[in-house]
Amino acid sequence: MARKTKAEAAATREALLDAAEDMFMEHGVARTSLEQIARHAGMTRGAVYWHFKNKGDIFRAMLERVHMPFQDLVDEIEALEHDVSSLEAIRLACLQGLERFEQNPRSRRVHAILIHRCEFFSDIDPIAMQQEIVDECRESLYQHLLISKEQQMLVQGLSPEVATNLLQATLAGLFHEWIRDPSRFSIYDRGAPLVNQLISMMRCSADTSGAN
Repeated sequence: MARKTKAEAAATREALLDAAEDMFMEHGVARTSLEQIARHAGMTRGAVYWHFKNKGDIFRAMLERVHMPFQDLVDEIEALEHDVSSLEAIRLACLQGLERFEQNPRSRRVHAILIHRCEFFSDIDPIAMQQEIVDECRESLYQHLLISKEQQMLVQGLSPEVATNLLQATLAGLFHEWIRDPSRFSIYDRGAPLVNQLISMMRCSADTSGAN
């Protein structure tokens, strides 16, 4: 048998991840076997083991496909808006993240699997994985809010720590409510006014940049 090209190998890997996503959503992660994933992809278990060490490796790769670090969102905003303030970059990055979640069915499905269809077992700790995502976002928010404080953009008496917790709690609560049943409401339509209002309340009156 001829050796697969890199493109063919990449396509096989993507097909296996697609199959895993389907099976995890239908049966739950713990009750899905590597054999089921292989069959659903129209492949053998050997193909699975060629690309992944175990089910935990598949699950982490599935998460990585939709991973959207908050810092990346901020970097995109700052690349487009060269003179944007740190606080305004946070606001725009939050809005961008909400919009992308809503427009990306795969991201929605994978996060629903992580939160609702994955139990703790073997080499998969869903709570630790969720916490890692939360911590990454919190640290990025904090660093940018720290800059905002140093630039005297935050309202007097508001610390970067409290501002971070306010934004984190709002975004997390909104996300968890929405992911239970995305058909109930638009996360962007509900979340954008909350983000805008929070940033407006945090903003020092001397800073006139951004939305009201």
